[in-house]
Amino acid sequence: MSLLTHYPPIDLRGAVVAVTGGARGIGRATAALFAARGAAVTIGDLDAATVETTAKEIGSRGVVLDVTSRASIDGFLAAAGPVDILVNNAGIMPLGTFLDEPTNISAAQINVNFWGPIHGMQAALPGMIERGRGHIVNVASLAGKMPTPGGAVYCGTKHAVVGLSTSVRAEVAEHGVSVSTVMPSLVHTDLGSGASLPSALSLEPEDVARAIVDSVRHRRAEMVLPRWLGAAVDVTRVLPGAVVDTTLRVGGLRDRGLAANDSAERAEYRRRLAGQAQRS
Repeated sequence: MSLLTHYPPIDLRGAVVAVTGGARGIGRATAALFAARGAAVTIGDLDAATVETTAKEIGSRGVVLDVTSRASIDGFLAAAGPVDILVNNAGIMPLGTFLDEPTNISAAQINVNFWGPIHGMQAALPGMIERGRGHIVNVASLAGKMPTPGGAVYCGTKHAVVGLSTSVRAEVAEHGVSVSTVMPSLVHTDLGSGASLPSALSLEPEDVARAIVDSVRHRRAEMVLPRWLGAAVDVTRVLPGAVVDTTLRVGGLRDRGLAANDSAERAEYRRRLAGQAQRS
């Protein structure tokens, strides 16, 4: 199949969909929207209690999943069935300065945010290629396109996901399989709790979910959210470094970046994150 050829369509009614990190936030919203469109959805999440509750509430199947383990990913996809659509959504976002970040927190980000999509694609793609169709969405971040003070390692993992996705997309397109990357700005979930950006740059999980589901129709390689930011990001990539640095400084992002406050919601997220870091 030529890179210019249309991908085989996937009818959401009856499509087999697997969503990692599906118990909360973007993953939950995405799984719920796919289920509402008639898909057979399986969600995976490390939090056993929450994944079970969410699955019941949105009408999906729930599986305990550790995306850092290839064996766990294999079991998750086997439970879902022959997957038509895989959404690699699981991710973590510690916030703080680069030099203050503990090594185990950095390792956890690399294992979840980067190895997660690697494991997911390596497990799902052979079956998709054999069937001659399939679609994978890797949830990255606007941080995968621009500098992100206050989240340097997180930013690095998301840059890696963007590069990984575009490269794999080129490898599998001839087999009728597409890979898309969605790159949202700050989303109002527990992952982004305590961080602050202008309201024009903030999103709800449902905004990202709609973009993910819509990608099954158009199969674009990349989606920046909000959409108007896409052109702005492209412009910054050709500007001199001094101009970009000045823009970050004027916007308050160079010094403050994504530094989070100590809200109760953020404290709870950090508690869960500490448990994840112990596994890395």
